[in-house]
Amino acid sequence: MIRALLAAALCVLALHSAPANAQAYPTRPVKIVVPFAPGGATDGMARIISERLGVALGQPIIIESRGGAGGGVGSKFVAEAEPDGYTLLMSPSGGLATGPVINPAIGYDPAQAFAPIAELIESPIIFEVNPNLPVHSMAEALAYAKANPGKLKFGSQGFGTAPHLLIELFRLETKTDIVLVPYRGTGPLLNAMLAGEVQITADPSTTSLPFIQAGKLRAIAIGGATRTAALPNVPTVVEEGFPYLVSPFWLAVVAPAKTPPAIIARLNAAFRQALADAQTRKRLDALGAEVKIGTPEDLAKMLAAERAKWTDVVKRADLKLQ
Repeated sequence: MIRALLAAALCVLALHSAPANAQAYPTRPVKIVVPFAPGGATDGMARIISERLGVALGQPIIIESRGGAGGGVGSKFVAEAEPDGYTLLMSPSGGLATGPVINPAIGYDPAQAFAPIAELIESPIIFEVNPNLPVHSMAEALAYAKANPGKLKFGSQGFGTAPHLLIELFRLETKTDIVLVPYRGTGPLLNAMLAGEVQITADPSTTSLPFIQAGKLRAIAIGGATRTAALPNVPTVVEEGFPYLVSPFWLAVVAPAKTPPAIIARLNAAFRQALADAQTRKRLDALGAEVKIGTPEDLAKMLAAERAKWTDVVKRADLKLQ
């Protein structure tokens, strides 16, 4: 009888401890994994947002970079982490949509491995060139590629990232012979662009804008439907006649699957609070990043649409993991 009563008491305690733990969350530092090398768009945005996020949660935020496989290494690490809200993934398309599409053996199914928390920001992708390349528009870039088959080197942030697939879509639609050179993140890519190792790329304004404004890189088109206030004289890909290249850079945050809904709600509210901060918005706005935070359900729908879009591109281009 005593054993039975003890067992019943433990069951009741277990049933009530999960909500209690969720309500107390967090009680220690929260780790945010960035699945790309330091110095890139994701790393920079994570550090800006985390400053106010730590205040909102009342705990320190640790940013940890785990680059590789177009965002797959860091994303897989989070997918396998304990679903307790203390290990999160902040990633653009590479870790949550394009990477898994192009690499079926990446080690996780993004639709099943993660619990969506929220989309955070969007910013325009800028098509840009090394100033030594004699092109000033997308039309001139296409003409140069046609006249010099196999010589134009198009750098990307990694195999399977969204900019990489944009490049593949450009090659597919224009039937041009362009050399793709993938790097391990935005930082190494921009260093290669500045050194002239590659001549053209597509990169978010959040990292490229300072180099463009300093004259170290030349913007030739905005990868969106509207021009950006930071570069008002640079036309959009729609104006240039390449509407299929409209694709913003976005950043989202997710947790491992089976993270308690109460913790997901707490995190969503904390990110909202962090992004409502006037100073944070000012810093993001200076880099061309627009706050886009919504609900976990909004993010789930957006990710499903992104995977469908890029699955089609991968199939059409017959892309294989290299």
